[in-house]
Amino acid sequence: MTIVEDITWMQALAGGALIGLASSLLLFANGKIAGISGIAGGVLNAKKNDRWWRILFVLGLVIGGFITVYLNPNNTILIEVPSLYRSITAGVFVGIGTALGSGCTSGHGVCGISRFSKRSLIATATFMFFGFVTVWLGV
Repeated sequence: MTIVEDITWMQALAGGALIGLASSLLLFANGKIAGISGIAGGVLNAKKNDRWWRILFVLGLVIGGFITVYLNPNNTILIEVPSLYRSITAGVFVGIGTALGSGCTSGHGVCGISRFSKRSLIATATFMFFGFVTVWLGV
């Protein structure tokens, strides 16, 4: 895996602001938390009138990623795509983690902490700690 190091702090700041704005708009407009695992999981088992916004949200994430790579292919994080086996394994672990943690990084880290949720603070501290350990170990 090759990491490109030309992503500036301004781009990170702008991306973070857009994520905060989008999650705030979803909360104020629909009363929904912008936790990706909950939104994506709800696509399959949501009520009929609650399904369409979830589908559009997930499609927006996917299309937004493709647009970003298309407009600036040299400014992506990963140049080499991990193997299918590694991607599926990572996805399974993420799924288990979100089920055990009652949410994902976006739900806890962005939305939960901003609502002063103790559970989200603990969850965010936990996944940040293990993220640091993973980077330190070079996994």
